[in-house]
Amino acid sequence: MQQQQRMDPSFVTMGMWSIGAGAIGAAALALLLANTDIFLPKPQRATLDYLEDIDLKTLEKEPKTFKAKALWEKTGAVIMAVRRPGCFLCREEAADLSSLKPRLDELGVPLYAVVKEQVKNEVKDFQPYFKGEIFLDEEKKFYGPQRRKMMFMGFVRLGVWYNFFRARSGGFSGNLEGEGFVLGGVFVVGPGKQGILLEHREKEFGDKVNPVSVLEAVRKIKPHTSASEKK
Repeated sequence: MQQQQRMDPSFVTMGMWSIGAGAIGAAALALLLANTDIFLPKPQRATLDYLEDIDLKTLEKEPKTFKAKALWEKTGAVIMAVRRPGCFLCREEAADLSSLKPRLDELGVPLYAVVKEQVKNEVKDFQPYFKGEIFLDEEKKFYGPQRRKMMFMGFVRLGVWYNFFRARSGGFSGNLEGEGFVLGGVFVVGPGKQGILLEHREKEFGDKVNPVSVLEAVRKIKPHTSASEKK
């Protein structure tokens, strides 16, 4: 009877090392790609006509519906599309924008925010961080024209973890109430038909707008002159 040949232990060890190295390499590649912008959803720029036609609601017990253009038609406006009021990253950005309020008041330009839902006391708890009026955008139009989502890939992006650390270090806290995957943004819109002067689209959690860019855009706002005033 022929003796059965035994498998060389070194061959088994080498095979296991090869499989392990391949798995580590694949994980490293996935992590690398997740930290590039290759797989990020590309934003579709909004037009003034698109924004003007958005229906917003007040947050009163008996809400009133109005067209968004009323926010900027006469004076222009800065508008934050809040991803989630309970998010500590959103609260950080709201506080940054609110720090501009004295300067915006001097320039006669109001500060507003829109949210996509009302959950418990989330909007009320958000108001200490945001020094402007807040309205409801039920159809999530300010988050379009093409809504972009960041799902769990956000939690392997180094930029997101840096943003987490920055906001926590700044003393901001929050909760997990409400929908928080549809990305938000910030707009500066001029009066009348001057158009959109700044459109910042959040590319990942905590990708906040630069306040300096907001002020630069606001300074481009031209006083609105109605047709009757021109006569």
